[in-house]
Amino acid sequence: MARESGPQAARLPQLPQLHGVLVLNKPSGPTSARCLTALKRLGQKKIGHAGTLDPLASGVLLVLLGQATKLSSHLLAGGGKIYSGILRLGQTTDTWDSQGTVVAEAPWEHISAEDARREIALWREMREQPVPPYSAAKHEGQPLYKLARKGAAAPAKIKRMEISQADTLDVSLPFVRFRVACSSGTYIRSLAHSLGMRLGCGAVLTELTREYSHPFGLDVACDLQEVTADPALLAASLRPIAEALPHWPRVELTPEEALRVRNGMAVPCRSRPLTGPMAENGHESALLLHRGEALALAQRADSPGGHCWTVLRGLWK
Repeated sequence: MARESGPQAARLPQLPQLHGVLVLNKPSGPTSARCLTALKRLGQKKIGHAGTLDPLASGVLLVLLGQATKLSSHLLAGGGKIYSGILRLGQTTDTWDSQGTVVAEAPWEHISAEDARREIALWREMREQPVPPYSAAKHEGQPLYKLARKGAAAPAKIKRMEISQADTLDVSLPFVRFRVACSSGTYIRSLAHSLGMRLGCGAVLTELTREYSHPFGLDVACDLQEVTADPALLAASLRPIAEALPHWPRVELTPEEALRVRNGMAVPCRSRPLTGPMAENGHESALLLHRGEALALAQRADSPGGHCWTVLRGLWK
């Protein structure tokens, strides 16, 4: 994806700032930041994401536009992900994937297909993993990849994670295809690297696709080139903010309550039932709606007049 500049960039059609979630099928190659830059050039200045993908990786990248940028921490905290990928035995690189510099090679011929299947199944028992030295994780305010490029030493970091599914899809040694379902923030490169360490021959990630990032999958994802070539497709493909939080209980407000919320004021928790998959009594958070449109993220609080919904993040335009 070539960088556009000068008169060509000026001719790109501009859209008004949109508000919602774009489920993007990121191609392998460009960084996530570069993909967002391509959308910025269409007039989308307020933009973010809910979990970056390495340049090697393809698949679901949740792009947050406008007021949806306020959802980032909520999507990252509660969103599971599903990946499929390929690892190669017999090599170790500085980045723990095939795009890095090879730092060691070792024989893999003594490894059996059953050995590989066993080690992948063991991912389900892991509760923490080392953070790759080439990653955006920070040490004393500096991303680890910047420190690594400078040759500066940084302490090894350990990250908590959870693997709920780990399946071997195909074994054609030295290559192994797999699928994992994991908690947000899991480094798949690290899973491949640790597997290679346990087998004693090293391993690198050679291919990775994010198939699902809660609550969206590849089946609703848009192609980056198609979206940037046709701004009307960008607007038509946008998912509403409420769709990104399917498990949050919903509270439909009256016009008077909506006006109070827009002014940053609390509204009473009335006796009407909440709606949504997780709408049980005592739920502490909710999505406030007016005429079916997301208005605010709210939290239950006590007040002299009883329980009320207080605004956590306003989502009105």
